[in-house]
Amino acid sequence: MTDQQRADATQVREHPEPVERNNPVPWLLGLVASCLCVWGVSYFLLNPNLGRPAAGNSAVATATAQPTAAGTQPAAAAPQAATPAVADGAQVFATRCASCHQATGAGLPGVFPPLAGSEWVNGDGTTVAGILLLGITGPITVKGATFDGMMPAFGASLSDAEIAAVASHVRSSFGNNSSAVTADVVKAERGKLGSRATPWAGGAELQAQN
Repeated sequence: MTDQQRADATQVREHPEPVERNNPVPWLLGLVASCLCVWGVSYFLLNPNLGRPAAGNSAVATATAQPTAAGTQPAAAAPQAATPAVADGAQVFATRCASCHQATGAGLPGVFPPLAGSEWVNGDGTTVAGILLLGITGPITVKGATFDGMMPAFGASLSDAEIAAVASHVRSSFGNNSSAVTADVVKAERGKLGSRATPWAGGAELQAQN
């Protein structure tokens, strides 16, 4: 076999050289792209306000951005003062008085005097305030019965408002129907007592004060 024949045999075994040909874009893909382009242009033409802020939001933004007169910003609202809590006379009575005078105000016969119908409770408001401020020790007659015990003082542990609240509570509960005692009355009575710390010496001293 000649050299030419060998070359021809080798060329037959090899793949032919690739040939570049035209490969146009499919017509369906071009149609879809054209439709999308037309739709996008039409959408923006039919919605000219697209992307612009709404009128209400623009007004709010403008009002927020503009400073007040003299170039100052609006002042923050002043914090409101806290409202003082109102003393609860019923609660004070339940925690300080009910253990002796009972929840009904009837007391214990021969031990603790009743508050219901008591002439001391329904008398002058300053008397009730004074008893609560200093306490009382020694004999005291309530509704014809004598009691000889000791009532603790609350002047150091209760405020004027709390003493007024509990005094008003007992004067309007348990069948009692007397006027309320104000914190000013308690304050005035506290001022009259001054630095005194000893309790009232029974009903006799209380009676003498009136």
